[in-house]
Amino acid sequence: MKKYQVVGIGNAIVDVIAQCDDSFLEMMGIEKGIMQLIERERAETLYAAMKDRTQAPGGSVGNTIAGLGNLGLSAAYIGRVRDDALGRFYEVALNGEGTDFPNRPVPKADLPTSRSMIFVTPDGERSMNTYLGISAEVSTEDVSLNVVENAELLFLEGYLFDKDHGKAAFLKAAQGCHRGGGKAGISLSDPFCVDRHRADFRRLVREQMDYVIGNEHEWASLYQTDLESALAQAASECGLVVCTRSGADVLILRGDERVEVPVHRMVPVDTTGAGDQFAAGFLYGYATGQSLETAGRMGCIAAAEVISHFGARPESDIKALFRDQGLI
Repeated sequence: MKKYQVVGIGNAIVDVIAQCDDSFLEMMGIEKGIMQLIERERAETLYAAMKDRTQAPGGSVGNTIAGLGNLGLSAAYIGRVRDDALGRFYEVALNGEGTDFPNRPVPKADLPTSRSMIFVTPDGERSMNTYLGISAEVSTEDVSLNVVENAELLFLEGYLFDKDHGKAAFLKAAQGCHRGGGKAGISLSDPFCVDRHRADFRRLVREQMDYVIGNEHEWASLYQTDLESALAQAASECGLVVCTRSGADVLILRGDERVEVPVHRMVPVDTTGAGDQFAAGFLYGYATGQSLETAGRMGCIAAAEVISHFGARPESDIKALFRDQGLI
């Protein structure tokens, strides 16, 4: 019996969320509906401009791991925070949700804890302005073999692939997970990140990953072709391929098996965390031995719940929603 059913590695970011209108975005020079990386001074300016802000532990895979912890799986998250107010908040919040955070906040670090200022407009679109800070400095020294070798599933965040020490950390983690008999996977995270590191991403997928989750734009970017050709190539190189398509059916491929999971369209309140919670629902099904169709439906249910309210973490009992649909 492994200590952890799932271990994630990613950017440990505190999400700071506020509502605004389109005129505010224009006034502040914020591009709507995307994630922009910003510098420290810009982060301080935007933070000061936020009204009625709320904060929560975030980061893409961090949200996924928290969702899995809330679903009752034994989970741990490897990330890097500074020993400052936001870093201590992050550690306490994750532990309070039942997720282990094995990396203690770093004292006297040069960079502060990462934060993302998220502005949500009335149409539910979120515009994310992320200052990466210390979280992007994850390296091999942060990856405890005692953690990754005791994981049934490992889930990596593609954003961390932007730096060489992040790539080295992923390789160490994947190899450690495989040594322990676990399965390693990655979220492609962002088509621009894929563009910057295409060859290394493809090598990682082909040589180290047992499963990969991405959206249609990320898959097309990875293989520089149409979606169907990209997924076919991915499925020939990786054991399990998952593709979300912004309200269209989710596509899941494993060998010769192909599953299309219908998505019930709804008007979102806030799309923050939709992909992260889809991954949580899907990986819950995968970790507990469900069929690909059931796992896909679990992912869609978890995503639908999180876009029905503000914030990137579930507010409802997701397991109860699974039961209502006869999935467990």
